Amino acid sequence: MTILDMHNHSVASDDARATVEQYAKWLDMLRRKGLEIDGFVLTEHRQFDTQRNYDEIAERYVLKIFNAAELDTDAGHFLVYGMNEPILKRFDLADVTMHAEDLVEVADDSGAIAVPAHVGRYNIGFCEFVERRPFPSVRVVEHLNGGSNDDEAARAQQLLAERGYVGIAGSDAHFVNRIGRYLTRFLDPVGSMEDIVAGLRAGRVEPLIADNVPSRAP
Repeated sequence: MTILDMHNHSVASDDARATVEQYAKWLDMLRRKGLEIDGFVLTEHRQFDTQRNYDEIAERYVLKIFNAAELDTDAGHFLVYGMNEPILKRFDLADVTMHAEDLVEVADDSGAIAVPAHVGRYNIGFCEFVERRPFPSVRVVEHLNGGSNDDEAARAQQLLAERGYVGIAGSDAHFVNRIGRYLTRFLDPVGSMEDIVAGLRAGRVEPLIADNVPSRAP
């Protein structure tokens, strides 16, 4: 079993204010207070740097740190796990109007997975598009998102109940004290991005909300 926070942004994203090491330090403090978490995924907005590596930070804080991406499409935002050369060659990641079905298809065919993010959010959530664009190959969506309000969370819950999607959770952290709140439990061990993709595709995951996470440093 492995528990990860699947959706977070560092200062590499234009609207975030936390460094990767600050996130690691914060999670180290939370673990000493009892939080069960093994690591987190960085999903920077509209970019993916193949040279970005956080192994030194991960080793120092005994955390798993993975890189993914959050991409804007014409059907809302998608979290792409397993970013690879076929995706990078096919799409301009900065293009906020990329065709969502194409992204899902290329990800599926190349060993990655594209997961609709914050699905209940108005205007940019999957709920806004799925009725007229059913996306038959989408099986996993972000059920719980740390930036969603109660109404958006209820919309997400209804979508999963109606369509039987597998749900994951992510804090959608942009500031240090927001990470570690919404987590995804993988039922199998995770040691690589390939393991993350395999777990998502197999549906061997479940979303969690962390208990007793402080909102500011002690």
